[in-house]
Amino acid sequence: MGKNITMKDIAKELQVSTVTVSKALSDKEGVSEAVRQKIKQKAEEMGYRYNSLARSMKEGVSYNVGVVVAERFFSDNAFYANLYQRLVIELGKENYSCILEILSYEDEKQDVMPKMISGNKVDGLIVLGQLKKHYVTALEKEDITYMFLDWYDEQFAIDTVVSDNVYGGCILTNYLIENGHRRIGFIGDIMATSSILDRYLGYYKALLQQKIPVREDWIIKDRDENGRFIHLELPEDIPTAFVCNCDEIAYYLVKQLNDSGYRVPEDISVVSFDDFIYASLCNPQLTTFRISQEMMAETVVDALTRKMKDRTYHAGRKVISGNIVIRDSVCRIK
Repeated sequence: MGKNITMKDIAKELQVSTVTVSKALSDKEGVSEAVRQKIKQKAEEMGYRYNSLARSMKEGVSYNVGVVVAERFFSDNAFYANLYQRLVIELGKENYSCILEILSYEDEKQDVMPKMISGNKVDGLIVLGQLKKHYVTALEKEDITYMFLDWYDEQFAIDTVVSDNVYGGCILTNYLIENGHRRIGFIGDIMATSSILDRYLGYYKALLQQKIPVREDWIIKDRDENGRFIHLELPEDIPTAFVCNCDEIAYYLVKQLNDSGYRVPEDISVVSFDDFIYASLCNPQLTTFRISQEMMAETVVDALTRKMKDRTYHAGRKVISGNIVIRDSVCRIK
């Protein structure tokens, strides 16, 4: 077994003082950025393992960040599971460990706070997705620094990072219109989350701008009150195209349409959001609005770490842009 690398070993290798190495590795002042990066790189090359427990005891912080997500959004949500992995990566770059807690239906209903808050196990909190409004009100009373990710509500002055859902909904709908479609439906429960509502508003805006009437019977609910997907009740007078609120529901829509004898995209075109795994698994592959999970994770971690260092800092609402990815699920009609 090789010996444990110490700060003294790094200092000797770079011919600097142990104090300089200590300051660089703990991100303290008194070391230039160039020297700091050189020391960190050498420490990594030599296999140095920083004693995070000693550091946390000395500085009075845990170097843990909690991630809380409601069970109703996490259990069947591959997008959130992958986004959580991105958070782990970004937090690791800042020398933070990540603790995940899935908030049960009952705990959310009863305003039960995560144990990691009451036990002072984390320095900050990232709330992934939507929570009930009464729970957010209860969370605001806790002495914890937090950021929301992929949700906002005008009722609360919360700091959050969201994707540009209105723009995405508008872009996708306009793409369908450019391909000759005027009978366009929307798949998603617009009262379920702020993201779905904003995507619907983008769809609605595009139709209004083109003077295309919005038909309520073409706005189709996709989930129950607990966030579980349901069988889609498609209308008899079916549109020529659908805007879906996410790739996963678009994937199920295509299967349901095929089972009903419709071809995609020859008979009905389908577009969606996220550019996640279901967009590629679908046959045909989906035209979708790509959401950068890397950018969302990087932005929320940067904002949270700034807030933890300066409790007066307010991030506000940070909006991450995206772009349309054109594949095979849209057919041009005359």
